[in-house]
Amino acid sequence: MSSAALNDPTVAYLLLGSNLGNRPALLVAAWQMLATSAGEIVAASGLYQTAAWGREDQPAFLNQALAVRTWLSPQALLAACQAAEQQAGRQRLEHWGSRTLDVDILLFGGSIIDTPDLTVPHPRLPERRFALVPLAEIAGALRHPQLHETIETLLLLCPDRLAVQHWAGE
Repeated sequence: MSSAALNDPTVAYLLLGSNLGNRPALLVAAWQMLATSAGEIVAASGLYQTAAWGREDQPAFLNQALAVRTWLSPQALLAACQAAEQQAGRQRLEHWGSRTLDVDILLFGGSIIDTPDLTVPHPRLPERRFALVPLAEIAGALRHPQLHETIETLLLLCPDRLAVQHWAGE
């Protein structure tokens, strides 16, 4: 799948996250950019405030899952996600550090992709409540293409107990 466009659309599931700056505005801007560069957004979860994962000594994140009907190849979708991050001023200074915007490809249809720059399904999806909770809101019955469990089941089995709460605004 190296070409930039597919013959038939695929529904990809993305996770947006931000814990620096005006988090809601950054997510809205990313949403709008992805709607024009990546494809048609066909579902969006609510916003969730989540504790930072990996490095807990940083501000809480706002996260949102999106379902995008895309004609882009996985690599081209990754490029669109990275362009949205760059437009939001993302700087990759430290692993799991604070960021203005993070856009992860969680699932790309039923595809299993393992390249040096892209692994789908996202390898840590089953162990991250901050990704599973919003994804379950829009695609709870969807089956993980490798584990063959639904997203709802993965959420029930998830060992992560960090707080994930609907965000009501600041």
